[in-house]
Amino acid sequence: MRNRVWLSIAACLLVAQGALADASEDFHALLDESWEWYLEQNPMFASRAGDRRYNTEWRDGSVAAIEARHLKRRDFLRRVYTIDKTALSEADQLNYELFRRDLQRRVDQHQFQGFLMPFNQRGGVQNLDSQASYLRFEKAEDFEDWLDRLGKIDTVVDQTIEVANRGIDEGIVLPRVLMERIPEQIAAQLVENGEDSPFYRTFETLPETIAAKDQERLRAAAVKTIEDTVIPAYRTLARYFEKTYLPATRESVGLSSLPNGSAWYEFLARRFTTTRMSPDEIHRKGLEEVKRIRGEMQQIIDELEFEGDFRDFLTFLRTDPQFYYDNPDDLYEAYLATSKRIDPELVKLFGTLPRMPYGVKPIPDAIAPDTTTAYYSQPAADGSRAGIYWVNLYKPEVRPKYEIEVLSVHEAMPGHHLQIAIQQELGDLPNFRRYSGFTAFVEGWGLYSESLGYDLGLYQDPYSRFGALTYDMWRAIRLVVDTGIHYKGWTRQQAIDFFSDNAAKTEHDIVNEIDRYIVMPGQALAYKIGQLKILSLRAHAEATLGDDFDVREFHDVLLGAGALPLDILQQRMDDWLAEQLAGRS
Repeated sequence: MRNRVWLSIAACLLVAQGALADASEDFHALLDESWEWYLEQNPMFASRAGDRRYNTEWRDGSVAAIEARHLKRRDFLRRVYTIDKTALSEADQLNYELFRRDLQRRVDQHQFQGFLMPFNQRGGVQNLDSQASYLRFEKAEDFEDWLDRLGKIDTVVDQTIEVANRGIDEGIVLPRVLMERIPEQIAAQLVENGEDSPFYRTFETLPETIAAKDQERLRAAAVKTIEDTVIPAYRTLARYFEKTYLPATRESVGLSSLPNGSAWYEFLARRFTTTRMSPDEIHRKGLEEVKRIRGEMQQIIDELEFEGDFRDFLTFLRTDPQFYYDNPDDLYEAYLATSKRIDPELVKLFGTLPRMPYGVKPIPDAIAPDTTTAYYSQPAADGSRAGIYWVNLYKPEVRPKYEIEVLSVHEAMPGHHLQIAIQQELGDLPNFRRYSGFTAFVEGWGLYSESLGYDLGLYQDPYSRFGALTYDMWRAIRLVVDTGIHYKGWTRQQAIDFFSDNAAKTEHDIVNEIDRYIVMPGQALAYKIGQLKILSLRAHAEATLGDDFDVREFHDVLLGAGALPLDILQQRMDDWLAEQLAGRS
């Protein structure tokens, strides 16, 4: 009898192990299939990641392709739900939950039809030449692939027009005040000779490893492709945009003015913050943060014994020449010097540092006037391209010196580059986690990193400290103005005025920032909400562990699973704390 019992138990164990193996195999097969599909559907991402298989293609932007992608995601989601999550390993249960959430979010978002607004004043079809800066050009084949891509720009333009027309029909169009910037951007492409085109710059200096006769051939082919395909395509876009799309744009700026707009914004608030906070709750939190930071700013003004009120001090910072460089070269050198000064200090705060380096480059001239102060682009997946900290050198007279330190810790180290490069170097993450993220975590970390500047020897004078507070205030203001514009009916000027009244950013930057929030609803909410979560996790850990708190270990654990939704991050850090406490007993 006893033998029968043991045999029965053994049989059950074998069945259970088989179920575990089947679930794991099915799940990993689904992850692999979906990733390959993602690369195929996003050729430029694949190329930027170092995968050359789709180097001659652009993303299919037709309405039919967009709908087909939606149906494919629904099918992936259906297949996810057929897999028994409890039969997976602990690591794969987390992968499962993140994969499911991402798919569900993308499927749910499709209902709002945001893809029907295909233009963006910060970059897009009007300046596809800028994409070359993210690619590697090492051999003749790379240039030939790029030429093949350029020969298909007319299709990209046609598809963009098709989608924009559908948007006009559905009443889903962009604000006129933003779209008025785009004709000038398109005009930069309307040259007479191919050699004057922004697309030709890639061919001006070719690697010496390419034979002279091949260099001549590539340059001649570039001129022909640009003159025969690229320039005519942009002439078509210019005519369409000025005669059809621009007249159809809307006077309003908020998402709530569009069909189902308020529900759409509520969805985006949840998506970008990875919380259940409502726009009203976020707005109130923003006002609280603005008040708190304003008080800390006033303390510095008092310390400086400045004669005048808060508004006078902001005017002083925006107008006094001592705070600005008078040429782009000096501004660029200051960014480089600051980055070099930060890097050696990082071992004080981190046990794990990324192997992948980063560089500092100027934002391309074609988009610099209409974009923000700086941004970061992640390294190629295969290690062929470093991370890039892009800095805006347009009008150095509006780029304050006291912003350079705080901006650098956010965009480069220990901000975006450190977090994203570490994530890419984690050996046990599936690709969808290695090369993507949750905005609240990624940008929350970037903003939290600004506070680490004090530990890195930065912010040594009152103006730099005020600059750090200005950046914290900037993200608090975002909570107020983003919800104000898209949910509470604020005008663009109301948002500009609120920003101007509370932060020392220059007028040029403020206008570009507000216009960014208008065209990217909800994204700006992620920074401050994510930062507040990380700060609260650290404060709780310090209070719980006391003298045993190790900031290097805290940071390593926080970053050690890549970007996570804030609720899952909370659980991860709670588990770590419990382990620390258990180790004491």
